[in-house]
Amino acid sequence: MNTIKAFLGFKILHFNNYSLTVFELIIVIGIFLSTIFLLWLIKKTIFRKKKYEKLDDGNVYALFQIVKYIIWIISIGLMLETIGIKLTLLLAGSAALLVGIGLGLQQTFNDIISGVILLSERSIKIGDILEIDGDVIKMQEIGLRTSEGLNRDDISIILPNSLITTNKVINWSHQAKRTRFKINVGVAYGSDVDLVTKVLEDSVLEHNEIFDKDLIEARFLDFNNSSLDFQVLFFSENVFRIERIKSDIRKTINRRFIENNIKIPYPQMDLHLRTDETKNIKN
Repeated sequence: MNTIKAFLGFKILHFNNYSLTVFELIIVIGIFLSTIFLLWLIKKTIFRKKKYEKLDDGNVYALFQIVKYIIWIISIGLMLETIGIKLTLLLAGSAALLVGIGLGLQQTFNDIISGVILLSERSIKIGDILEIDGDVIKMQEIGLRTSEGLNRDDISIILPNSLITTNKVINWSHQAKRTRFKINVGVAYGSDVDLVTKVLEDSVLEHNEIFDKDLIEARFLDFNNSSLDFQVLFFSENVFRIERIKSDIRKTINRRFIENNIKIPYPQMDLHLRTDETKNIKN
């Protein structure tokens, strides 16, 4: 028994009034391992609940991230207290240093606060399709400081959280899974307007990734300088790959235009030439 006590009381590190014994090290390791086990248990419980209650993936992820950060803060505080470092004294003694660090890391703190807002507010969730600065991104991870997404070129984009919370962001997934899109096309003057309308609607109808066939609508927009302008509108759930769908529909429109002898005009300009009247007088 005395041997065990001596072993547990053995000082591994000693600095001024602070020391680290084997017993304290075991407690620290125990807190660390217990934290990992507790987070694993919470994660399994939350995701099991999601499976049975059909909860949204983004909401479950946000909830787990918030719980994880809170537990780790408590755990680190307990570990510091175990080795004899008082948090109140540590914060008081480093107040001036923290002010300097805060001034130098304003943007980092801004990103962290933005991350907390994103996780708690849940206006943006995992799997949402966002349009930021003209780039369309599918959210894959929301972290405390940065978030990660995948653009349409399958390139991973790392976004500071403050960029999402302070800039104009279009969330294509926020209200409904289906979204309306449009394709514009111009045809030559003299074309049969009713035929063009039917061809456009039939071209969209041919695609198998259109959400609701009854909501396809072709419109005659305007009389342009060299063309009659049309627009066809449709709904689709595949927001992230919509450019591929639009490309397929444009191919079908072009094929059907050729079959029905509908011309897409080149820009035209009338040029009027005037003879030099003074030159004619001299002659």
